[in-house]
Amino acid sequence: MQMLCQRCNKAQATVHLLDIIPPDGDKRERHLCERCAAEEGLTAQKNESVNTILDSFIKQSAGTQKVANISCPDCGTTFREFRSQGLLGCPSDYEVFGDSLQSLIERVHDGATHHVGKTPARLGGEPSQHATLAKLRRQMQEAIQQEDYELAAKLRDDMNEHESK
Repeated sequence: MQMLCQRCNKAQATVHLLDIIPPDGDKRERHLCERCAAEEGLTAQKNESVNTILDSFIKQSAGTQKVANISCPDCGTTFREFRSQGLLGCPSDYEVFGDSLQSLIERVHDGATHHVGKTPARLGGEPSQHATLAKLRRQMQEAIQQEDYELAAKLRDDMNEHESK
């Protein structure tokens, strides 16, 4: 079923919002076309490449002169070098530049703040609980974005079950 934009009543609504209004939790649905959503400052997030995310991060951090001159005591890489090359010098850089890298790491890893790793298939190992929970969390977010709330609820229950083990 196609819907017309509630704002202009001309174009097909492709942006669907559900606002929950405190304190009673009243719900209000809005259906807008791309143009009207953009005019209201609402835009659908598109998948971004890692390079786009890194470029955005670097631009946001460019004004931080204090951080730019910090260097790693182990490899000597400065934050300024990381910004220009996009490469860290050693594992210690994650600690040295940690505060500045936090938002980048969260964006690249779908909200996760640390690498959970994988067990090689040839070893026949089970995925770690962290990896399983991260996968379920990512699947739940995708289900919510696709408005598949039944699947999202099932995934939430699976996450709760794993966390209780």
